[in-house]
Amino acid sequence: MDVQEQFGQIDIYVFDQILRGNIAPGMRVLDAGCGYGRNLVHLLREGCEIFALDASSEAVEHVRSLSASLETGLPAENFQVGPIEQIPFPESFVDVVICNSVLHFAQDEDHFKKMLSEMWRVLRPGGMLFCRLGSRIGMDFEPAGGNRYVIGDGSVWFLVDEKMLLERTAEMNAILVDPLKTTIVQDYRCMTTWVLRKRRRDSRAEKRKEGSL
Repeated sequence: MDVQEQFGQIDIYVFDQILRGNIAPGMRVLDAGCGYGRNLVHLLREGCEIFALDASSEAVEHVRSLSASLETGLPAENFQVGPIEQIPFPESFVDVVICNSVLHFAQDEDHFKKMLSEMWRVLRPGGMLFCRLGSRIGMDFEPAGGNRYVIGDGSVWFLVDEKMLLERTAEMNAILVDPLKTTIVQDYRCMTTWVLRKRRRDSRAEKRKEGSL
């Protein structure tokens, strides 16, 4: 099996997390905004328990077929059609959430926060949220109102900056797994990788709380 067949069109920064053991066989992984499963080929092959969500029914059906073709044994119900701001899975459900090239399609800041909040909700304590999203770190763009900007191809994206991401990290009481990393695509766009770990609950504090009830 060649590299292309094993890994598909995986994002290089998702691949980096795999190499470092942050996404590993046996983990329960949600791809929020999975598209056609470009980041799931290797994970499906390696025995991760995959869940996926996308607004496109065609994309979700493709991922279901991909899973079946790889004989993973995963139920079709693991792959759902729906918006990220309404994730149909329970709280503290997964070890890893991948959200690749999705959050810059937020309609406004409120929509961005709702999507982020839902992904954080389904992530277990100690789990990792991987986001790659459009940003203004390193390039200037034409404003289109609010935090929306016109990028190089004329599309309008919701773009974050370093201050916004670090403020969200602090508000969520999250651990920044890596420094923010931004790739600048000449005269077109900036893509920033934002990786967070959800703090584990303090068992001693939980016990004190229970004892005071």
